[in-house]
Amino acid sequence: MSHTAKTPLDTLTELAREARDKAAIELGRDQRSEQQVVAQVEALAQYRDEYARRLQDAMREGMTTTRLYNYQQFMMSLDDAWCRAQQVLDEQRGRVRASREQWQQQQQRLSSYDTLAQRRASDVAAQQERRERRQHDEIAMQTVLRARRAHFEG
Repeated sequence: MSHTAKTPLDTLTELAREARDKAAIELGRDQRSEQQVVAQVEALAQYRDEYARRLQDAMREGMTTTRLYNYQQFMMSLDDAWCRAQQVLDEQRGRVRASREQWQQQQQRLSSYDTLAQRRASDVAAQQERRERRQHDEIAMQTVLRARRAHFEG
């Protein structure tokens, strides 16, 4: 069984692959968090819309000033909660962007190392091919020389 020694480039490639994979996991985690925050923002918006419809219905039927005040206070608290959730969403989107950039950088680094490894493998293959060609040429030359000697000696 042929075992090739691990080169520094192999080590760098392996480390880059691990870093890229970790960055991908972090990006996935951040994207899932973003989806959860989006769902929260949408739920708050839907609840606020529903509550606003209830307020409209209650106002048509008539309501006391105390009840109107309570509705308005609750609507303001829903608006505040939505604004906070929107800020959290903006921050989470920033984390997703940063995670995506980190993943892209790690992927680019890995691609660079892979390109270097491919070039190295091509160089090694070309050297091997030249070596084999020289050996074949040498064998062919020896065969020709033997044939000539045999012809002249014979």
